[in-house]
Amino acid sequence: MDFFLFAVFPYCAVAVAVLGGIYRHFRKRSFFSGASSRSLEKRSFWGEGVPLHYGIVPVLAAHILSALFARQEEAFLLGHLLRLYLVEIVAAALGILTVFGTVALSIRRLTHPSVSRETTAADWALLAALLLQTAAGTYIALFQRWGVLWYHYTAVPWFSSLAVLAPRIEFMTALPWVIKFHAINAFVVIALLPFTRLLYLFTIPVASWWRPFRALTGKKKSTGVHSATPAKLRLFPPASGKAP
Repeated sequence: MDFFLFAVFPYCAVAVAVLGGIYRHFRKRSFFSGASSRSLEKRSFWGEGVPLHYGIVPVLAAHILSALFARQEEAFLLGHLLRLYLVEIVAAALGILTVFGTVALSIRRLTHPSVSRETTAADWALLAALLLQTAAGTYIALFQRWGVLWYHYTAVPWFSSLAVLAPRIEFMTALPWVIKFHAINAFVVIALLPFTRLLYLFTIPVASWWRPFRALTGKKKSTGVHSATPAKLRLFPPASGKAP
């Protein structure tokens, strides 16, 4: 079982994510948008979504940077004990913030009928996996002391072995169950991501950089008929002279 979880399943999850992302890009491009639920409940979204974004983005960045610059971070943390304490405290605080944001967004989707109707089964599955992932990570930060350090000696070598196609599961098999779950569930989240609306996070609107600007229109109060903005007010008219 350990061999499958730590040597086979990660590759399966990444393959599903890549192939699923390609499929959604060419067949379901309308799903590359996170604007639907925001437009339905804009005020609620910002009140509950901001904590999740402010929590999960630094956490993900810390995981990635720690893996890329493990030796430098280890020297920085071991250079002074106070630094290690501060990093542990910040990690726990960000974990709590992320859990709060995930729970708030889940409740929002359950309690707002208009948003709930737009939520697919894959969205619910991802929310559940994300909630478990953030809860496990917060538990590790609070109750598994010096998690920032052992991450360099366990998870980073395991990730490196996966990257070179030579999995070394011994780095993970002896760890507590909650850490094992946290590592495997991360790949569950990756596999589910292409089938949800959160996939828009990984898209870049490159085409909008060279797309002609649209001419804005105004609305007359008396007749309700749209009138084009005067040409002298069009700061960036389309090159072809036609509105896209």
